[in-house]
Amino acid sequence: MKNKFLAAVLVSCLATSLATTASAAEHTVQMLNGNATGAMVFEPALLNVEVGDTVTFIPKDMGHNAETVTGLAPEGAVDFKGDMSKPVSYTIDKEGVYVVQCNPHAIMAMVGVIVAGAPTNLADIQAKATTYSAKFVMNKQRLNQILAQIK
Repeated sequence: MKNKFLAAVLVSCLATSLATTASAAEHTVQMLNGNATGAMVFEPALLNVEVGDTVTFIPKDMGHNAETVTGLAPEGAVDFKGDMSKPVSYTIDKEGVYVVQCNPHAIMAMVGVIVAGAPTNLADIQAKATTYSAKFVMNKQRLNQILAQIK
């Protein structure tokens, strides 16, 4: 009886694990010198995902990287920093809003936003966005415009 119970628990755990893995999605964001929205952009600029999903940033034009902006992500989220002109994948580990930048083009407002599940930290990100955006030399409202699209 004990062995049947343990076997049932094991099968249940395995099924749950496989269901969780199977439901994780993969998303792609392109890093571009420009598109219809302007110069130095992530496309899409706003991406809605679920915790456990993976986002891969692809440099379609050379000279870009992708990295989380310190302090502009959910508390406790793991940061990432991709190498220059190389794709980088990041698995979302916390619910909330993440701001991502291209480090060499951050002053040009090359930023994107990922929303994982509910935007639980949106007010905090919006409050900090003004200070972060002050360093932009162009596209000064880009981050606020992206954040304004979050529902």
